[in-house]
Amino acid sequence: MNATRPEKIESTETETVDTDLAAVTEVEAGIRDFVRNDIAYLRRPATPTTDAPPLDPSAEATVTNVNSLIQRVAGTSLAEIENLISELESLRDLLHAEGQRVQREISGYAQLSQAAMKSTRMISDNVAQWKRAADGLRNS
Repeated sequence: MNATRPEKIESTETETVDTDLAAVTEVEAGIRDFVRNDIAYLRRPATPTTDAPPLDPSAEATVTNVNSLIQRVAGTSLAEIENLISELESLRDLLHAEGQRVQREISGYAQLSQAAMKSTRMISDNVAQWKRAADGLRNS
């Protein structure tokens, strides 16, 4: 009795998931269709048709003014963006050069540190030899 019950639960869960998935797919398709129909007029070419009434001169002037305003604002924005891009590129080059300089200096300091360690070892070895020689002279 217990063996058949989990199978029924699993089949019910599978059916529920399938139903939910179908509903989600249907809603997404409806949204896609709505958006396509809603913005379809924006994709049409802006050529005047014989069916469309001509715009009055004031509306046409307004459209022209708005277009020129958008072009000026976009032009200024594009110029600023291009300036920022060139500044960022020069900063990138500066940071790259500084990174290489720091790497060279670190390498120089590492070599200097190794030379100092070798010198210190040589000095301590010589002092140890002198101490042994002095101790040998005192003991004799």
